[in-house]
Amino acid sequence: MSFSGTYELQSHENFEPFMKAVGIPELFISKAKDAKTITSIEQNGNHFVITVTTGPKVIRNEFNIGEETEFETFKKEKVKTTVNLVDGKLVMQLKAVTSVIEVSGDILTGVLSMNDIVYKKVSKRIA
Repeated sequence: MSFSGTYELQSHENFEPFMKAVGIPELFISKAKDAKTITSIEQNGNHFVITVTTGPKVIRNEFNIGEETEFETFKKEKVKTTVNLVDGKLVMQLKAVTSVIEVSGDILTGVLSMNDIVYKKVSKRIA
């Protein structure tokens, strides 16, 4: 399954509790919770470029499956991690946060979990 495409956020669950748990400032949380979020994924074999635009904030990460890469987080921190492809899903560990991203048809689902807090976001392909 190709991940390539542009996806617009349709819904999300546990956004505020998760963002608070990872230390995102309240001001950003209140602005971002209702902001339009677009995720663009370019996949060329095992090479990925993922760009997430939330309002004026843009985070771009580029990586190869199975190779350690430096990622930028929501908090603008740089964290080294390795993204693996597990059962057709992109799986990575960013400090205490586990991220799992999958595509099914035109739906992109991202699940971020830290301890017992799970944040799920569902986006629909727009291009």
